[in-house]
Amino acid sequence: MGRGERLCDKQINGLAGCDATSQITVNDRLGKKVRIKCNPMDTVRDLKKLIAAQTGTRYEKIVLKKWYTIYKDHITLQDYEIYGGFNFEL
Repeated sequence: MGRGERLCDKQINGLAGCDATSQITVNDRLGKKVRIKCNPMDTVRDLKKLIAAQTGTRYEKIVLKKWYTIYKDHITLQDYEIYGGFNFEL
């Protein structure tokens, strides 16, 4: 399958299409929490751009972490198995 031909888990199971949005929470550890709505097929870079639009920080400066894992820009949220209710740290 090519890059544009990936299927969501929900689509494989026959429940819904890939356009189902999920809500992700981002915590900057300084008291600010931001909720972002995104698609599973968005890349981490796309998510950073959405975060930048809400926080005012340039997306190039944002580093998304969860414990000691740093997420890379070119990989999709679905590949990282990030779905609704996931919490990131800045």
